Amino acid sequence: MAPRTEQTAYDTMPTNNNNDSRRNSLAADDNGILIENVYTSDKQRDPLVEVPGMDDIPEDEIFSFRKLWSFTGPGFLMSIAYLDPGNLESDIQAGATGGYSLLWVLLWSTVIGLWLQFLASRLGVVTGKHLAVHCREYYPVVPRILLWIMTELAIIGSDIQEVIGTAIAISILSRGAIPLWAGVLITAADTFTFLLLENYGIRKLEAFFCALITVMAVSFGVEYIIAKPDQLQVLRGVVEPYVNHSNLAEAVGILGAVVMPHNIYLHSALVQSRKIDRSSDIQVRTANKYFNIESSIALFISFVINLFVVAVFGTGFLGETIGLSTAADFLGTKYGEVARYIWAIGLLAAGQCSTMTGTYSGQFVMEGFLDLKIKPWKRLLITRCSAIVPAIVVAILSNTHLDSLDEWLNVLQSVQLPFAVLPVLYFTSRSEVMGEKFKNHWLNNIVVRLLSLIIIAINIYLIVIFATQISTSGWMIAVMIIGFLFYFSFIIYLALGVENSNRIAKRIKSIFSSSSSSNQQYENERLIINTQ
Repeated sequence: MAPRTEQTAYDTMPTNNNNDSRRNSLAADDNGILIENVYTSDKQRDPLVEVPGMDDIPEDEIFSFRKLWSFTGPGFLMSIAYLDPGNLESDIQAGATGGYSLLWVLLWSTVIGLWLQFLASRLGVVTGKHLAVHCREYYPVVPRILLWIMTELAIIGSDIQEVIGTAIAISILSRGAIPLWAGVLITAADTFTFLLLENYGIRKLEAFFCALITVMAVSFGVEYIIAKPDQLQVLRGVVEPYVNHSNLAEAVGILGAVVMPHNIYLHSALVQSRKIDRSSDIQVRTANKYFNIESSIALFISFVINLFVVAVFGTGFLGETIGLSTAADFLGTKYGEVARYIWAIGLLAAGQCSTMTGTYSGQFVMEGFLDLKIKPWKRLLITRCSAIVPAIVVAILSNTHLDSLDEWLNVLQSVQLPFAVLPVLYFTSRSEVMGEKFKNHWLNNIVVRLLSLIIIAINIYLIVIFATQISTSGWMIAVMIIGFLFYFSFIIYLALGVENSNRIAKRIKSIFSSSSSSNQQYENERLIINTQ
């Protein structure tokens, strides 16, 4: 046996074509993750989850609850990113600004997110490698490093929201005895305790986070019952598309809050925790089916929880200036102290569980892009320090800036989204990566490309709106133009792929070279004529 490694429970993943039984105990795959039982104690088990009945799947089998239960876990961990404090901030703003009218935006943002998670899940299941590893192996150094930086920025931004949200909850539950800055420090430290949960295995870790999702569902569900929204108006808001100029910014901001770029990287790695034979098409197809079902259930639950929050603030606080830092005060004033503390419990659960998924995302992204193995506590220390500094600065200077910071961070998430969507679309469309049987259908590619264009258009709107809020001077316009130039150049590069981009670059270079040669020849001819 190889020595014990410093990996998280989700680090030990199967490789592509794992029909060789020795790969699960002795081999190391080409993304640097050791494929073995990392637990040396006889009391602890193989971290890869066994799925019953996978070796002999009946051809006429349509559905099995037993298999679904075995595949349940990764999708719920993925769904936590749809319930983090940043999403709650967006839900509050949407409800207070538009009432129930933006619920349809929340629904379709969740559907878009689900579609993208399907792609990420399928990439991990079929190839045995997560998205960051594919990026490292395919892209040259410069675009690879740029992708890594963009994804790390998204992770750090999400981490700041999680730290601030948890600190607010701690302050509320302590009746103000623990100030916000102290709550930030407590939040930064308590995440290390979650690393201890990994010693109990993947399934128990998944169950713990599912329990936290249940706490959120109960807490915000009770708030929904207390608020007593008009059920017909809520249903109308879900199915009837409506937006006006006053809540347009909140509408487009929902997408940035709901669909997070690093979550696509995360999901492609989490699905590799189940033991399947990738040389068997039926096993791969079965895994894809049950992971899709599980993801659909998980994101449906996340949608319902987000709907609860939007409806609560759309019912009692329409037209109010309200955010995550003041939501509990508004609830306490209108519905009593019980509503205030129930909200804080739900917020605490949201912040705590999302911190660990952020840690997993950061670890997979760093290891995948850089081929760098780092101990979980070191990775956590790096991300926590990156989040603590701005969070403490804002907490000390003024509590009123917290909501503005959350809004900016949601914009950051939206801006980074194409840097996850385009790579996962590109890889899942390539037969040399996915095989002919599992690559995207052409219709799927068209739909995702249209979604990418919508996301990019939303990003342009968000950047312009938020930039003009800072300044409309000439220097700001110049910075925006230069930024857009680099932003769209990189997006076009990712959309075309390395080969097509290089081909176009060579063609452009040859055109300029040909033009330069023609000009030089013309000058030589003129020189000869003048000499004569």
